[in-house]
Amino acid sequence: MRIILNETIESLGIIGSEVTVSDGYARNYLLPKKKAVAATISNRKMIDQRKKKVDLQIAKEKGLAEEMAKQLEGVGCKIVAKVSQEDRLYGSVTARDILDAMEKKGVKIEKQMLLLTEPIKTLGKFSVPVRIYKGVEAEITVEVVPE
Repeated sequence: MRIILNETIESLGIIGSEVTVSDGYARNYLLPKKKAVAATISNRKMIDQRKKKVDLQIAKEKGLAEEMAKQLEGVGCKIVAKVSQEDRLYGSVTARDILDAMEKKGVKIEKQMLLLTEPIKTLGKFSVPVRIYKGVEAEITVEVVPE
């Protein structure tokens, strides 16, 4: 069955793509959940109009994300942590700690934007990548200092 996707589905394609799927998959999952519509002439026109609006919105969001990336580039924060006599951290610095420190500086970042693979467990300066939008990233500097 030929269908047009109403939303991006990783295994099939992006919004507005016309794809062929099995009849059962279309009738039992995609169509009832409004994830796709049948590929008719009227639906194609409707999806084309919707896709133009979505493309404009994506371009606008990407522009805003690039501006935010320029503002974030080079921004850093200092996190004061408790350390032992051997300068080892008690615990670790997590994404939540970094977000709180950035918020105190007036920079609002969401947790899922922060690409911290594992908590920071040592003193020093670290570069932490921030994904603002798909394909738009910036780096912030996090300095962990003893209390």
